[in-house]
Amino acid sequence: MRFSPSRQIAGALVLGLLGACSPSPAPDRAQAQTALAQAAQAAQAPAPAVESQGLDPAAMSAVVEEAQALPNLHALIVARDGEVLAEHRLRGPGLDQPVNIKSASKTVLSALVGVAIQRGVLSGTDQKIAPLLARDLPTGADPRLQEIEVGHLLSMQAGLGRTSGQYYGAWVTSPNWVRHALARPFDDDPGGRMIYSTGTSHLMSAALSEAAGASTHQLARDWLGEPLGVTIPPWQRDPQGIYFGGNDMMMSPRALLRFGELYRLGGEIDGRRILPATWIAESWTPRTRSPWSGHAYGYGWFTKQAAGHDVHFAWGYGGQMLFVVPSLDLTVVMISDPSPRPREESHVNDLHTLLDAGIIPAAITGARPSGASSPSAG
Repeated sequence: MRFSPSRQIAGALVLGLLGACSPSPAPDRAQAQTALAQAAQAAQAPAPAVESQGLDPAAMSAVVEEAQALPNLHALIVARDGEVLAEHRLRGPGLDQPVNIKSASKTVLSALVGVAIQRGVLSGTDQKIAPLLARDLPTGADPRLQEIEVGHLLSMQAGLGRTSGQYYGAWVTSPNWVRHALARPFDDDPGGRMIYSTGTSHLMSAALSEAAGASTHQLARDWLGEPLGVTIPPWQRDPQGIYFGGNDMMMSPRALLRFGELYRLGGEIDGRRILPATWIAESWTPRTRSPWSGHAYGYGWFTKQAAGHDVHFAWGYGGQMLFVVPSLDLTVVMISDPSPRPREESHVNDLHTLLDAGIIPAAITGARPSGASSPSAG
């Protein structure tokens, strides 16, 4: 379902405030936050069954103002039921230019694993990864390495000690990233608690490349880029030539939106099946929980609730965010400065607020009750 022409024009006038390439002066942030709060409060009333229909213009006006006031936010795209209704380059690269999506790369890697299982390249999430990485297993290795499965890598439950945070520098300057990650001491048994580590994702990239006989970049290009009609350029590789499996992948904001739409639509887009619907359901099934944010985590996707709606999201350092809200037919991309100085932890919280208190209420109040007549075109 779409807006009538008159409402499309009204929405365009509101949402077009940031459409120009040159950023506008930031508004008073307190006023923008007040408007967001008022829009969120208005959306708290019980909502009737709805059909997808756009975004409330007043609520989105407040979202746009607040987005302008976030100095690290580069781009914002909001699509409803496949229609882009808000698209703003606030600062930084253009919307078609590939940018570093940081750890949102882990979500894309999970999609590649889903395709690999569908094609028989991998046998399933219970496949053991040690045989695929045999040449890099350390001498006298902990026997628990033999128990690590594909699913454990995707859900950050391998049990291996972290290579992220304070351990990141030593890992990426090591001569062999795979061997270094496999040699980390176990902090838990495979299948135990979530231990967030980019090294774990890199092991998945190495195992996938070994099983497929092709680089992770080639697989991303052939299995996702080509069918989605998006460009996925090469990104960083380790000393052995294995593409970084969990960081530094390059995708444009519009390409990332297209990827999100693939998941919202259950793995089929433009009449072409790319991912099994069952893989998306498995990926969004909570398997563990982040000890820092408290968010549930599946196969490369975080999950939370906002205003009673499940929100599945990819999260990259600095605020590279992809949100999918299936019950509202929403797909939202937020791209931020990938290397903020100084590091601003509050920025990601601001992005969540932008979604929870702004965009989701705009979708709730912007939808008309099922069975209601369409607004006139006059």
